[in-house]
Amino acid sequence: MRLVRYTYPSFHRFTPAARSPWSGLEQEIDRLFATTLPDVGATASNRFPVDLYEDKDNVFVRAELPGVNREDLNLEMADGTLTLTAIRKTPAGEDQAEQTFSFTRSVGVAEDIEADKVTAAYENGVLTVTLPKREAAKPKKITVAVK
Repeated sequence: MRLVRYTYPSFHRFTPAARSPWSGLEQEIDRLFATTLPDVGATASNRFPVDLYEDKDNVFVRAELPGVNREDLNLEMADGTLTLTAIRKTPAGEDQAEQTFSFTRSVGVAEDIEADKVTAAYENGVLTVTLPKREAAKPKKITVAVK
């Protein structure tokens, strides 16, 4: 058996000329956010939120894209990933040139989707993509006989 002597922690007193106890707090908070939420900067600048929901026949992807023209939307389905790309153009002002902003979002889709029957509708700034499920993936009701 080995005995280890316990030593009491030492306390440091800060003098006015010494470093403030709050110095470094901002860097520590930045580090915390960087490790916890690595895509925080990307979300605000070039990504947009999407809603995913499903019923028994379809999976739906819904995105609110106000100010985007229908011609500036691009949807691509490849290797189980749905990629939505939108371009928003702001008109030129008195002292500003026309600005273009590009947004993109990739959503992983289950393999039980019929890729050749995917449809999309864009109405009043809301894009709704309908991904129909294969027949084998749809839930089936099974009756149980009681004897």
